[in-house]
Amino acid sequence: MRKGTVQIYSGEGIGKSSAAIGRAIEMAECGKNVVVIRFLKSAGGSDILKRLEPEIKVFRFEKSESDFVNLTEEQKQEEVRNIMNGLNFARKVLSTGECDLLVLDELLGIIDNGIIGVDELKEILSVRGENQSVIMTGIQLCDDICMLADDIFRIDTVKFKIFPEE
Repeated sequence: MRKGTVQIYSGEGIGKSSAAIGRAIEMAECGKNVVVIRFLKSAGGSDILKRLEPEIKVFRFEKSESDFVNLTEEQKQEEVRNIMNGLNFARKVLSTGECDLLVLDELLGIIDNGIIGVDELKEILSVRGENQSVIMTGIQLCDDICMLADDIFRIDTVKFKIFPEE
């Protein structure tokens, strides 16, 4: 990863978070400090990621086990507060230089759900040091977010059949 890049892994395909975690492992193997903040994800899968500590620090601020879209309005408001705490933590990690790589897993989903806008994302990214890299993941991508990135990786699932169905 080049010095201080912003990368986005997006698309309808499966493996965006896995690719970001893979990149985080590579950076940690090089002795870099890595922080992963997971958004809009169930707690499942976090246990195995916690085994990567202390080399990779993994955080999830949401409390609900249900998908955000399935929550009641009251539950959504509570989770929005938790998500904002996670975003404030991301800002702190970048502004204090606590990490060389920050992975914001499913950050694009936060924007899709109207929890933050592109301007808030720009503000968070603006506090990073020149040697700090950020990876963001999510399905939907808009032009304004693309303008913030150095590299965009589109991950789609392609079904290919060698033999026709009989």
